[in-house]
Amino acid sequence: MNTIMRKSVLGIAGLAFAGGIVGGPVAAHAATPAVDAKPVAVVQSDKKPAVDTAKLIPHGTQGAQSRITLDDEQTANVKAIIAATKKSDLNERAAVISVATSLQESKLHNLGHLGDANDHDSLGLFQQRPSSGWGSPEQITDPQYATTAFLKGLKQVDGWQDMPLTQAAQTVQVSAYPDAYAQWEQQAADLVGHYWNS
Repeated sequence: MNTIMRKSVLGIAGLAFAGGIVGGPVAAHAATPAVDAKPVAVVQSDKKPAVDTAKLIPHGTQGAQSRITLDDEQTANVKAIIAATKKSDLNERAAVISVATSLQESKLHNLGHLGDANDHDSLGLFQQRPSSGWGSPEQITDPQYATTAFLKGLKQVDGWQDMPLTQAAQTVQVSAYPDAYAQWEQQAADLVGHYWNS
């Protein structure tokens, strides 16, 4: 293509482009007859939607935060707590409260009887006591059962959804160290945020 011809083609293309900008989409649609447009395909993403952080920590964390590295057993227990929370038709916040409570009570280990080091007859992820009516030792050391029992107690707390984590957990657990739950809120929220949609 010679130079004069190329400049002419580019000049016409430039005018057409400028006309499209000036005329805009309204002018273009006015001249075009209506078309029955239907979507051809829906594109799905493999990414799971993120959990809303405001749902996980609505009051912000209270005090200094602690964090531990989890092994496979502890990670499996986090997933079991989340599954039990979903099965109980409760939201992500209930899972955060549950995971933080278990982090404080057992560091997410499903503890059996610890002999003299045991706090009375406390067992499992939440250090629940058979003598206090939480269930049999076999039930309490089942992560699904233990979480469901904890959540049943949480549901009975009026306004738990609007309470700071440590107050909600303490109302269910009646711990000798009521403020200790707060230190695990950020790690619990991180874990629930990571595993809730997986």
